[in-house]
Amino acid sequence: MDITPLVPANRQLVQAYGDGAFRISGVQHAGSVIVFPDRVLPWSGEISADGLDAVVGAADAVEILILGCGPAMTLVPSTLRQTLRAHGIAVEPMDTGAGCRTYNVLLAEERRVAAALVAV
Repeated sequence: MDITPLVPANRQLVQAYGDGAFRISGVQHAGSVIVFPDRVLPWSGEISADGLDAVVGAADAVEILILGCGPAMTLVPSTLRQTLRAHGIAVEPMDTGAGCRTYNVLLAEERRVAAALVAV
């Protein structure tokens, strides 16, 4: 499934997802990932403050975290939501497909966004 909007060439754009991997700006990434506008990191898929410490560490550059929870949206633990909020980050959970599309739209709007995406 191709989900490519127009964004500046130096941005990390989610182009495709599925079969346990993502294609981001032309590079294949196996497994779950955290996507920032300027880089992609492998991720354990652990939906917790410890699992998302890379996002907390980048709080100055992130105002919205899109949380792609896998094939279906799950609730964000209140402790994680509070930790992110304390760092000025709003978290928006959704299924991974919707997360990829929403991240791309916010990236195209030049929002301060990151996405933590569980592979499907």
